[in-house]
Amino acid sequence: MNQAAQQLIENYYAAFNAGDMAAFLDLLTDDVVHDINQGKREVGKARFGQFMQSMNHHYREQLIDMAVMVNADGSRAAAEFIVLGEYLNTDEGLPVANGQRYRLPAGAFFEIRDGKVARITNYYNLEDWIAQVVTPV
Repeated sequence: MNQAAQQLIENYYAAFNAGDMAAFLDLLTDDVVHDINQGKREVGKARFGQFMQSMNHHYREQLIDMAVMVNADGSRAAAEFIVLGEYLNTDEGLPVANGQRYRLPAGAFFEIRDGKVARITNYYNLEDWIAQVVTPV
């Protein structure tokens, strides 16, 4: 296992959980590729920052039960975790928000270049999330 890559991904999620967007975005390459779950691909740190600003407006999330896996040369990593969230403001095309809470298994894949995240691809079950916010658990 590559310790530097492991630490990078752990720092990435620690910054996310702390809501420290400056530290979070600093861990990305300028040309970071972001594959949005069931969505399009976006490129660039500025665009990723805009995405996160929108996400933080609509959702409050903490990631728990984190498992990080890294390949031997540190060029790729994966993480599996549980998203504990609250749906704060209605997101376009999704059910109406009224503070519903959700618990959602999720995962991510990373490419790492020059000690930074160069690609992040997130996966979760959108239908599970919708079922939870339409009929809160």
